[in-house]
Amino acid sequence: MVDDDAPAALTLVVGDEEFLVSRALEDLVADASRLHPDVEVHERDGAATDSVDLLQLLSPSLFGGRRLLVLRSAQDITAATASAVLPVLLETDPETSIVVQHLGGAKGKAILDGVRKAAGQTITCAKLTKPDERMTFLRNEVRRFHGRITGDAASALLGAVGSDLREISAVAAQLVGDTGGSIDAKAVAEYHRGRAEVTGFAVADQAVVGNVSGALENLRWALNVGVPTVVIADAIADGVRSVARVMAAGPGDPFKLAPALGMPPWKVRRARGQATGWSEPALQYALGTVARLNADVKGAAANAEYALEAAVREVAEARNAGRA
Repeated sequence: MVDDDAPAALTLVVGDEEFLVSRALEDLVADASRLHPDVEVHERDGAATDSVDLLQLLSPSLFGGRRLLVLRSAQDITAATASAVLPVLLETDPETSIVVQHLGGAKGKAILDGVRKAAGQTITCAKLTKPDERMTFLRNEVRRFHGRITGDAASALLGAVGSDLREISAVAAQLVGDTGGSIDAKAVAEYHRGRAEVTGFAVADQAVVGNVSGALENLRWALNVGVPTVVIADAIADGVRSVARVMAAGPGDPFKLAPALGMPPWKVRRARGQATGWSEPALQYALGTVARLNADVKGAAANAEYALEAAVREVAEARNAGRA
């Protein structure tokens, strides 16, 4: 959470962890609104930003009042535009605060370097790639929601949820609410045992985006807490088929495509994001895999759990390799 003091005139939010970026921007806007209930909040996207628009937006107002500009995806500001935009960002009206969000890296480096030097506050939102980083994040999330969690419960929760920070945060909030604030390993196991369908789809979500280790981690947790193999197999099949249907439908408004596909709009959006990286031959291979898995978990295979693990690997690796 951002400090209770007045927001910096210029804040840089840098990093490529989408959840942390969203959280930081939400907190900054919330803090500005809390300190100045009448603040005007404006948002702009880097790809559609030009110096004239920013100059008009940031010029002193005849009527005064606080303003907050959130400039998202600043890395998408073109090199030709950056030289004109940067001075506008650095010389603002005292009643105006600016938040610049940038993925980091080489793209749009002129904007990044210029803002970094002048920023009164920098919030880093890099991906958390190490287990101890995710453990720290989980513990901080539990504290954020005014709860406590034991060490074995934290390990069990991370083993169940995997590396998705948004899901870690959501589950932490749910468990704090369900337990009255004190989370132990029993509470984690009961929570996931009561949500078998969510656990099954957690396996599918990781498999269809090619995350072999994450999918297997979720699979082992699901099996440990007693999720039926048929439920997990159905979830994986649904994930692959959803990607196939959305790819076949092509681009379009999710709300308009949803009725024709027989899917809710949120599921169309999610499947469209998961479709990135899939080729048609790879998808055909994965469809064959889940069809075979359906028979395997219903008695065709000698070991249904082994068949599930093999299918998870095949689906994830097919997506990564573009298998024909």
